[in-house]
Amino acid sequence: MAPAEVILKLLLGTLLGGIIGFERQTHGRPAGFRTQLLVCVSCVLLMIISEGYYADSPQAGLMRIDPTRIAAGAMTGVGFLGAGVILKTGASVQGLTTAACVWIVSAIGLAIGAGQYIAGIVGFVIAFVSLWFLRLLETRMPRTVYKFVTLITDSTGDEKTICDVFEEKGFRITKMDYEIQFPEKERTFVFTIAGKHSSPIRQVIETLSALSFVRRLEIKS
Repeated sequence: MAPAEVILKLLLGTLLGGIIGFERQTHGRPAGFRTQLLVCVSCVLLMIISEGYYADSPQAGLMRIDPTRIAAGAMTGVGFLGAGVILKTGASVQGLTTAACVWIVSAIGLAIGAGQYIAGIVGFVIAFVSLWFLRLLETRMPRTVYKFVTLITDSTGDEKTICDVFEEKGFRITKMDYEIQFPEKERTFVFTIAGKHSSPIRQVIETLSALSFVRRLEIKS
């Protein structure tokens, strides 16, 4: 492989990985500009090494040598790196898109390193469009949001009154757990509710807080 081609591949990997990393950085994601850039360049470099070893091997024509074995190992390592940016907070999971970015950036790097420039550039364009422009479309798409509501009441806590509040505000109860503690007869209600993204959760909080039997209220996403 000519030195000029090696440099071209590394610079192209730097450019494409850096652009996707810049998009992640501007949205405050953990795997940002430098991370995505380095992942892409490292995959380009690994593919160059893999192809170079295959081409320079004196036994290349006598035995079967798979130049993609290093690439397969790289994807395994990137999988662990992507898992590191996935965070679970309560019932919500964050970082899946960033993990997918790390994955596709590595694939772009491998494509560039293998000389598949069209595949790498088209993959980059698809990734960038899905991250930057489809984000605008996603904000306009109707979606269902889930909230996890924990209510602690005294012995007079009324399940029907609580359920009526959710239904009046446009939420649907998908699950309910109930617990009573003796001898105080303190009641704990745990609701899983579903509603539109625009449903007034603040009004739900205010209405439930005004109920005389409510002692503690907690809402998680």
